[in-house]
Amino acid sequence: MSAPPTSTAPLSGQAQRRLLHLASLTSILVAVALIFAKLTAWALTDSVSLLATLGDSVLDASASLINFFAIRHALQPADEEHRFGHGKAEALAGLAQAAFITGSAVFLLLQAAERLIHPRPLNQPGVGIWVMSLSIVMTLGLVLFQRFVVRRTGSTAIQADSLHYQGDLLMNASVLISILIVDRWGWTIIDPIAAVLIAGIILKSVAEIARLSLDVLMDRELPELERQAVREVALACAGVEGIHDLRTRRAGLCVFVEIHVEMQPEISLRKAHHIADAVIRAIKGLHEEVEVLVHQDPLGVEEAQLPFEN
Repeated sequence: MSAPPTSTAPLSGQAQRRLLHLASLTSILVAVALIFAKLTAWALTDSVSLLATLGDSVLDASASLINFFAIRHALQPADEEHRFGHGKAEALAGLAQAAFITGSAVFLLLQAAERLIHPRPLNQPGVGIWVMSLSIVMTLGLVLFQRFVVRRTGSTAIQADSLHYQGDLLMNASVLISILIVDRWGWTIIDPIAAVLIAGIILKSVAEIARLSLDVLMDRELPELERQAVREVALACAGVEGIHDLRTRRAGLCVFVEIHVEMQPEISLRKAHHIADAVIRAIKGLHEEVEVLVHQDPLGVEEAQLPFEN
């Protein structure tokens, strides 16, 4: 999967873990706080667009809880039954989020359809205005923090959560605008229309979250720039005559690299081992957490490549 660019000063693995735990916990706390605020505002205003954001916040809390436990599981070290670690738990959490969010969009469309057929004026719109303004401020702060965490860790689960909350920003803004319009001009039709637009934003987020998660689960290659960096550092090692069959993938914080290294056929096995170790050290210098598998090939005896290999 294509992870976002990391900071120029990468954090240690332990620092990344702390950031991931903090980010997942923060999203839960924000979602719970907004649930109580929006529940109160909806009860007072009877706004269907505000009800939509309330339902979305409930799903936010559920998805963030899934994220929290998935990240805890994903950060566990490899064991005898999971030799490649548990990093794909993050992608599974992303798919669970997509399912939750789809449910909220369907519920929202049903509520909006009912209100389009039977429009009703809002009660105490001022309460809704204040609550939605608070929601925008809290959600913006969370999104900025999540973007920082994603840049420093490349976490799939936090990236999926951040995409969802970015959609929430647009959602909260549209609800605020619809309440202001209804309060100012009495156009009650704006409230359910805003709810329909919010559903569209939610479904767009679902598609992006599902894509990111499937990239990880299907072992998509790293971005070409990262693959090129692996090629360059491997070819720069003394004794390396060429490389082929480079394969890469990402799972959680860990990057996996497999590469065939070509060497002069007459060198000793000990020398070939030292060259392979040098290649592994060079590639590990590119990522904080990386597993490298090097296969030594005599120069000129390259195995037949598959059509997608290079």
